[in-house]
Amino acid sequence: MLTTEARKKILAENEAAAELLQERFARAGTLVVDLISGPGSGKTSLLEETARRLSGELRLGCVVGDIATERDAERLREAGLNARQIVTGGACHLDARVVREAVDAADFGELDILFIENVGNLVCPASYKLGEDFKIVLLSVTEGHDKPLKYPGIFSRAKVAVLTKVDLLPHVRFDVAKVRAEIEMLQPDVKIVEVAVTTGQGVESWCNLLRNALAEKRRTRAS
Repeated sequence: MLTTEARKKILAENEAAAELLQERFARAGTLVVDLISGPGSGKTSLLEETARRLSGELRLGCVVGDIATERDAERLREAGLNARQIVTGGACHLDARVVREAVDAADFGELDILFIENVGNLVCPASYKLGEDFKIVLLSVTEGHDKPLKYPGIFSRAKVAVLTKVDLLPHVRFDVAKVRAEIEMLQPDVKIVEVAVTTGQGVESWCNLLRNALAEKRRTRAS
């Protein structure tokens, strides 16, 4: 187990690397979002549908983190999203160094939006900055409505929360109002989107959120 001092050193080194990445993405005018969730929440499915809807409009790329296999990156490529897999070999999160190496190796070219699909975990990824503009937390209705207060770290840091698989609400016990209230208590400025990829519900609202965030970043860059 890492000592407190060792952990502080690792986080400080990561933050320095993340700041360099953020400056690089700012110069390029690329919106970068870090998607964090537990396994099976639907990150990859949402990105597949996002690629289908936005690929003809925006230049998209994705760095995908998984403990093993390239399955998610393969799925995203089939959906038309230029994706680079990072196989962590056991690490429960991505860090700024491996993201930089993946972006360099991928040679994405000029991008409008870079998605970082983090390793499926609600704990470790929350503490690591990756040069992103903001973090996005996903929570599927099949996971239960107790998660925000059980995992306050990520729900208090994420600027966007996506409730996924909402088409299954009639079949599970999930209190949407309770979850919304707890997320907003932890992060008052949060934007919450409800989506169901299988039916398309809320996906256009999600895409509009990305369009607006990109436009805002470029307005700020130009001013």
